[in-house]
Amino acid sequence: MTDQIVDVHAHALLPDVEAYVGELDPEGLAAAKDLDARRNGHESLAVSGRMIGERWQLLTDLPARLTAMDTAEVDLQLVSPSPSHYYPFLRPDDALEVAKRVNAAIGELVGRAPDRLLGLGVAPLQHPQQMVAALDDALGRGLRGVEIGSFGASASGGQANTVELSDPALNPFWAAAEKAGAVVFLHPFGCSVDERLNRFYLANTVSQPAENAIALSHLIFGGVLDRYPGLRVVAAHGGGYLPTIMGRSDHAWRVRPEAHGCRHLPSTYMRRLWFDSLTHDSDQLAELIRVAGPTRVLLGSDFPFDMGTDDPVAAVRAAGLPEEVVRAVLSGNAAALLPDIADRQDLLT
Repeated sequence: MTDQIVDVHAHALLPDVEAYVGELDPEGLAAAKDLDARRNGHESLAVSGRMIGERWQLLTDLPARLTAMDTAEVDLQLVSPSPSHYYPFLRPDDALEVAKRVNAAIGELVGRAPDRLLGLGVAPLQHPQQMVAALDDALGRGLRGVEIGSFGASASGGQANTVELSDPALNPFWAAAEKAGAVVFLHPFGCSVDERLNRFYLANTVSQPAENAIALSHLIFGGVLDRYPGLRVVAAHGGGYLPTIMGRSDHAWRVRPEAHGCRHLPSTYMRRLWFDSLTHDSDQLAELIRVAGPTRVLLGSDFPFDMGTDDPVAAVRAAGLPEEVVRAVLSGNAAALLPDIADRQDLLT
């Protein structure tokens, strides 16, 4: 019997949900796509369109997904929706209904291969009052939690309403997630810096790690992890820039009173969070493990997008880590995050 290799960062596209949103709010969807085009730039949008077309089967077809998993030596995927399914422009009731449809679609996908796939739903971060209901819906369908963005933004009374992860309005959601032992997968989508990054694919290469750092800093400095120490938050993309700048965060906590919203040095909270291994750099992966600890980093591929890796296991093994750390990243840490997956081992043997 061997350890299961678990990829906690893998996506699916849900065309039926996208079609439903297009009928429900065509103007909102068109405006969101226009904003995405402005943020990314038309050159990057065209390249991304071709990339999605080439990888469409991997995003939508179960046999193609399972074949790719076999090739990559991945036994189990934790599948989350493509973040394009956040739909922040939807009104509160519509956002909850769409979240339920996303949850149902992911539940149907993973239910067709329960020995190979686990799932995450979504909760509409832009409408905190709907998030507990969305989380309950996801868990009720057998999903392991929900995916959220780095911030929520919606129109409210004609004004832009931004919800940061430190917002007190999220407290009921954090409490419910902690009580349920649910996974909250933090995966940015969009770029709050807007058109400044609309060239050279900076809207992804710079904004994604920056958004991760901002969102995690809100969790830490806002005292969220003090109030809800049992949260199971997993940060995509190795936590972005944050693991490499914790010294500056600690210094601010020491010298700036307004940075004292958390009880302990900010760096100590890195060992309360979880991170995927997708750093694209062996030295950065080693640094992440140093900062977060060897029990808090999990295998992640960003399957099947081009900014991920087609061979995540090889990337971890090539980092020159001790063998026990490699095993922890590939298997053991996921078993700690999702304790019951050890009981599924007999399905693979």
